Amino acid sequence: MTTYIIESPPKMAARPDPAIYIAPPGLAYTRVQKLFAEFFGTFALVMFGAGAICADQFLRNTNMAGLGLLGISLAYGLTYGAMIVAVGRVSGGHLNPAVTIGYWVTHRLGTIDTILYWAAQIGGAILAAYLLRYVVPEETWRATALGTPDLASGVTRLPGMLLEGVMAFFLIFVMFAIGLDEHGIPRPVAGFAGGLIVTVASFLGGPFTGGALNPARALGPAVAANHWSNHAVYWIGPLAGGVIGAWVSDLIFLGTPKEDAGILR
Repeated sequence: MTTYIIESPPKMAARPDPAIYIAPPGLAYTRVQKLFAEFFGTFALVMFGAGAICADQFLRNTNMAGLGLLGISLAYGLTYGAMIVAVGRVSGGHLNPAVTIGYWVTHRLGTIDTILYWAAQIGGAILAAYLLRYVVPEETWRATALGTPDLASGVTRLPGMLLEGVMAFFLIFVMFAIGLDEHGIPRPVAGFAGGLIVTVASFLGGPFTGGALNPARALGPAVAANHWSNHAVYWIGPLAGGVIGAWVSDLIFLGTPKEDAGILR
């Protein structure tokens, strides 16, 4: 008697989601919860990132030592890291349209969710900027345009776009790297990595472009202060960097399933 063994076709591996924190099994979040997480996370980025620039200006106006590049960069990076830890479990901790578009082009986020994430991020950024405008003395926020990023003297638009794009590229690169680790990344470690790349990018970009890395971070203060100088730089550069960073990250970090790896040897 002949015995036949019928093998089922191999299952396609699910495309891994490079969220910086994977929710525990059985715990899910609604779309509304995710949007509120993005809203408040981006609100905090603008409140403390742009607010540090206003605080630096206020201290200088009162003949006190300002925060300087180090203090402003740390405020931005530490806030980013803290918000990743706080809301990463809910929404993935994008907090940046450039990160969200990276998820979209790699088919990890649908078009509707991408648009809604952008709306939540932009809404949080604008509200935070208007709150800063209300609480910061007028002469202080006008001197800094509420922390709206702009190009330094001698830096033209194309180099500015390239610099913002490169910084956004490495932000996406880091986020995808820690998100695609098969064993998962503890939230504090993920927050440290995300905050660190934003901090060091601000060290480089701060003197030349303001080191925004984030279209929402640029748009919020620009709306509240009505300051639109070179604004397109802060959309084109980071969005292009986000797209390229996501594609390159997929190329490097999206491995072959272990059961199929032997075929390539």
